[in-house]
Amino acid sequence: MMDEQEFKKHADHALNSVTRAMMSAGDDFDFEVDSQAGAVTVEFVDPPAKFVISPNTPVRQIWVSALSRSFKLEWDVVQSAFVHRESGESLMKLMGTVISKHLGQEVTL
Repeated sequence: MMDEQEFKKHADHALNSVTRAMMSAGDDFDFEVDSQAGAVTVEFVDPPAKFVISPNTPVRQIWVSALSRSFKLEWDVVQSAFVHRESGESLMKLMGTVISKHLGQEVTL
């Protein structure tokens, strides 16, 4: 398991990257992105919903709450990204997928 400092470095970079990408997409698809206290929220007006992305330092994972479920992503050395083991998607790809499903249209981050 990676140490806490290394996890925080990777998590901060991943969260900053996905936040920037979602902010850009939010302008086109009418949703709001906010980053506060280490967590990122994505809020939709129509249909209403709130997704949350947050680091879970003790277990060295990034957790995503979206579409009425929880996704747990772990650092993958080969991909150099946080990856959801079930789907094989990186954080960026996963967020594009869940946002697309929620809005009913393709959103690429």
